[in-house]
Amino acid sequence: MNRFAFIIHPISPEDIKKSLKPLAILPVPLLEAITKHFPPFKVSMIRGVRSPTGAETEGWFIGIPLTPRQFLSYPLDFVYKRLIQAGKLAEKLGAKIVGLGAFTSVVGDGGITLAKNINIGVTTGNSYTVVTAVEGAIEAAKLVGINPKEAVAAVVGAGGSIGFTSARLLAREVPKMNIIGRSVEKLEKVKETIEGETDCKVEIKRNVSEGLREADIVLTVTSAMEEIIFPEDLKRGAVVCDVARPRDVSKRVEEERRDVLVIEGGVVAVPGDVDFGFDFGFPPKTAYACMAETMILALEGYEGNFTLGKEVTLEQADTIAKLAKKHGFRLAGFRSFEKPVLPERIEEVRRLAGR
Repeated sequence: MNRFAFIIHPISPEDIKKSLKPLAILPVPLLEAITKHFPPFKVSMIRGVRSPTGAETEGWFIGIPLTPRQFLSYPLDFVYKRLIQAGKLAEKLGAKIVGLGAFTSVVGDGGITLAKNINIGVTTGNSYTVVTAVEGAIEAAKLVGINPKEAVAAVVGAGGSIGFTSARLLAREVPKMNIIGRSVEKLEKVKETIEGETDCKVEIKRNVSEGLREADIVLTVTSAMEEIIFPEDLKRGAVVCDVARPRDVSKRVEEERRDVLVIEGGVVAVPGDVDFGFDFGFPPKTAYACMAETMILALEGYEGNFTLGKEVTLEQADTIAKLAKKHGFRLAGFRSFEKPVLPERIEEVRRLAGR
């Protein structure tokens, strides 16, 4: 059996306080000043992942007690040191591949330095994240009454590597797409590639608001450090899939545009009777796509690195999509601003959109 590990971290100081109750009374700056000295540690054992092929795997969550703010503000050398410690712990436990969760794949070079310093495979999980983001956006669009075959899509950040691959996948599903980014030269390449591969008609837009005005389905994947999509930018009844971290979509969209559905990509159902041994806020037997990618590769017995650095190729996306299907992974719902999307919310969007 090939085993895996997956590196996680607290999303907020409150998460640390829940886990380390004796420290809960401390002010956040003091709490972070203390926990930054804590080494990575084994959070839980993950058991019961079983493919329909009969393959099985198990693994571990490994925690680095740093919040997103700390990951983004501390020197890279310090962050790399913690990541390498976590990777070496995964190796010592017996994992053959280690996946990077949340900001551990956002900061620095996307696992390249980590891969150079440990003797097991590394993956950011971004290939399956891209695949499920596109699948999720299309599925969510259908649920709120949008027919993808008649829809206009928009990809914000299409000039970047992940945006490029996302746009190529999405272009297989829709007849028209606006691609939005800062570099016209890069967007010209995206347009030429997509129109050479599909029948999708592509328009280049430099302005986010202009590009989103007519879009029924939006996928946003920029590396912006601040919000760039606001309530006034979006078409009535649109679906927005925000893959970016930090988020591209303003929280005001959720509050002020109840006719618009914002999702974070798909929730993935894990095959088998899986027990994560740790509550990371998802329904039982479901996981983030990046976690799922690590499990899929372990089930497949994959050796070496898979998604590494800041790029995701179309070949990687198609490969992991094929392997996911082979091993029984599938979409199982949506999340929006860290919370599950309930059926009532879907119906609210349909009603307010007049569908």
